[in-house]
Amino acid sequence: MLAMLSPVIASYFFHVLEIRPEGTVNYGELLEIKPLKGQALNIENNTIFRPRNMHGKWSLVTIDSGQCNEYCQKKLYQMRQVRLVQNTEKDRVERIWLIDDHNVPDQDIKNEYEGTVLLSGKDSDLLNEFPAVLSQHDHIYVVDPMGNLMMRFPKDADPTKISKDIKHLLKLSHLEH
Repeated sequence: MLAMLSPVIASYFFHVLEIRPEGTVNYGELLEIKPLKGQALNIENNTIFRPRNMHGKWSLVTIDSGQCNEYCQKKLYQMRQVRLVQNTEKDRVERIWLIDDHNVPDQDIKNEYEGTVLLSGKDSDLLNEFPAVLSQHDHIYVVDPMGNLMMRFPKDADPTKISKDIKHLLKLSHLEH
């Protein structure tokens, strides 16, 4: 009986302790690829944002309050830096902040992270499309150029490793064209 349960027990501990095989290429957790559904309000230009608006670019998505605490600002900073280090490929990466409440970000934060698409998703089905381990606020998500959610990074993710994953995705998707 123990011999039959040992693979299940081992996989549980590997999952809980976040131990990954050495051969794994990606740092982020691959999710079941699914097209995003729903819509949100683009705060900057007061238009309806639909996932099909993402087509053509890789998107880094964070979900947080419009009040944007210290951890929220850390994720916005990481997303900006990850995009910038892509150098000539940076225009293929978009940053999206999906705001999950009715708070509007301070102008200082908007200025600091200019270029980030600000979406109000409080009452939106789009907000429900992003799975989380404990909280959506913990993750940075990746949406592919076709509008499919495909990856998420853990809480307190290493930006260097995020950047390597994005660089790899950009390279692979460039080869397909």
